[in-house]
Amino acid sequence: MNSVWGRVCVVTGSARGLGRAIAAALGAAGGRLALCDILTDELEQTAADLRAAGCEVFAAPCDVSDSASVDAFFASVEQALGPVEVLVNNAALVPGGPQDEVRRNRHYAYLTTPEPRTSLGFTSAMSDDDWLRYWGVNVHGVFFCTRAALRQMEPRAFGRIVNIASIAGLSTYSAHSPHYSATKGAVIAFTRSVAAEVAGANIFVNAIAPGGVATPMFDQYLASLDAEARGRLFQIIPAGRLGTMDEYAGLVLYLAGDGHYLAGQIISPNGGMV
Repeated sequence: MNSVWGRVCVVTGSARGLGRAIAAALGAAGGRLALCDILTDELEQTAADLRAAGCEVFAAPCDVSDSASVDAFFASVEQALGPVEVLVNNAALVPGGPQDEVRRNRHYAYLTTPEPRTSLGFTSAMSDDDWLRYWGVNVHGVFFCTRAALRQMEPRAFGRIVNIASIAGLSTYSAHSPHYSATKGAVIAFTRSVAAEVAGANIFVNAIAPGGVATPMFDQYLASLDAEARGRLFQIIPAGRLGTMDEYAGLVLYLAGDGHYLAGQIISPNGGMV
């Protein structure tokens, strides 16, 4: 029997993409799912699909950047399913708007063509709002959810927390998004600190720092590129492809279970992007 069987598993940002794939993996392994997102219509559809697949699902809207919203969600999870035993901090803002795509394309061209070297000018042009918005979701949200989960895990001396960071917090491949890179670096540092704090209570905290993930959102971005730009992107991935959502979800399932001695580890499935 899988070690998440019957356990209450919170997955944030689970309406679509990687969060949905993680929820599906945990649910298929017998986890009792507590799902949240700000995309209410898509969250309801995901919950309905997973219930139809035989999963037990509680779903409610939650803005992870708002501590009151987070605390209310975790209280409702405990009331509906019982104390949280597994938390996957997946909710995040990811660069994907038109301005982000312009910066990303410029950076990939800079990496793969012999043009004259100069500053790309991304940080000096960044607004306060862009910087603070990313920190609100990607860092404050991880803290608020971790704090709420630990308040239920610590009295019972058991828990598993998996933070979805990014290769952007480890390398220079995301120099086009200094705000995103900074937040994911903070998640990595937070993971290591909290892991050392709570491991004595049999609460293991780890992070996954993905390279490129073939999500529907990223597929849309790829479709917007011409053949030359797509070639430049895959040129910087030694494996020559993106990771699949199932590959990442399987790793989350492993870290959420009992059959390991990992705490404070940052695991980066990235196709060789080191």
